[in-house]
Amino acid sequence: MSKMADEKVMGPPASGGGGEDAMLAGELSPAEARVRPLETLLRAAPLGLCVAAMAVMLRDTQTNEYGTVSYSDLGGFKYLVYANGLCAAYSLVSAFYTAVPRPATLSRSWIVFLLDQVFTYLILAAGAASAELLYLAYNGDKEVTWSEACGVFGGFCRQAKTSVAITFGSVVCYIVLSLISSYRLFSAYDAPVPSHGNKGVEIAAFPR
Repeated sequence: MSKMADEKVMGPPASGGGGEDAMLAGELSPAEARVRPLETLLRAAPLGLCVAAMAVMLRDTQTNEYGTVSYSDLGGFKYLVYANGLCAAYSLVSAFYTAVPRPATLSRSWIVFLLDQVFTYLILAAGAASAELLYLAYNGDKEVTWSEACGVFGGFCRQAKTSVAITFGSVVCYIVLSLISSYRLFSAYDAPVPSHGNKGVEIAAFPR
């Protein structure tokens, strides 16, 4: 009788994996609740930056005695406009998604992680391509006899440089968001357990 009474008092053993159990059970962990407001702000910030960069580039046209140049004459600058438009839309949707509390599941973490990666590389590629165009416009390329153009179209180059700089501000935000979503996803997995009996056999990691 005393043994049964002790078992009732002790109760079931406590689970040690609070964060992992919360993800699998669909509950928000305390750490997740603390990070959510910061993540929401980080997801909303690129919206303003992308719209600003897109607006500056769309208005980038200059006409003088040497002719007219516009952002639409250069494929890299057009790509910058499209990429900023897509990233602005994604920032709006993902900010609303993050702001609304919902259970954190493994499948949702995978979706957010993959989308963050796609849009991070999208805006990074747009910024890098536009920066290369600006470099050629300012310095030219003697090997292919391209002369620098910013001495003639200085206003056009300055406005394009402003748009590219704002775009790289968005890139920084997306890199931080990618790190957050990566941590959220891969912290739900256990590290592979080394096998002592079967050498050379790799054991895959599974969700906790």
